[in-house]
Amino acid sequence: MHPNFDLSDCYTIQGKLALPYTYFAGSVGSIFLTTLRDRRKIMGIKCHTCGKVFVPPRQTCERCLEDIRDQWVELGDTGTLENFTVVRYADRHLPRRPPFVLGLIRLDGADTPLLHLVAGVVVDRVAEGLRVRAVFAAQPENTILGIDHFQPL
Repeated sequence: MHPNFDLSDCYTIQGKLALPYTYFAGSVGSIFLTTLRDRRKIMGIKCHTCGKVFVPPRQTCERCLEDIRDQWVELGDTGTLENFTVVRYADRHLPRRPPFVLGLIRLDGADTPLLHLVAGVVVDRVAEGLRVRAVFAAQPENTILGIDHFQPL
């Protein structure tokens, strides 16, 4: 704790957080999600100026500020777990019962990581650098949960 930190300066404010919420994916996000749902393909967007590949895709390159909405590239379903957290609390809005792993997965060929569920590994043994593969949902989804989870190779 910081030496100048005083707990008497802390307050608790009661409130409610409304979950879940509705998210408008936009034209780029919609193409990503419908391709995931209909073709079970993970698509990224590549900047034609700097070559950076974004997953999930976006309309503008964060590096060059170029409009990249029509520079689609197909990626595979394998990648590397770059970072993770173990969720150990229950909430009716969470996609799984705890404990479960949420990880940042850099798909092969992508320059940005994708946040998603990691299953099929003991939560106390999960580690950065783990090679994983996407497992698609049994029933098509209109969300990122078209990928049910990633599992170790």
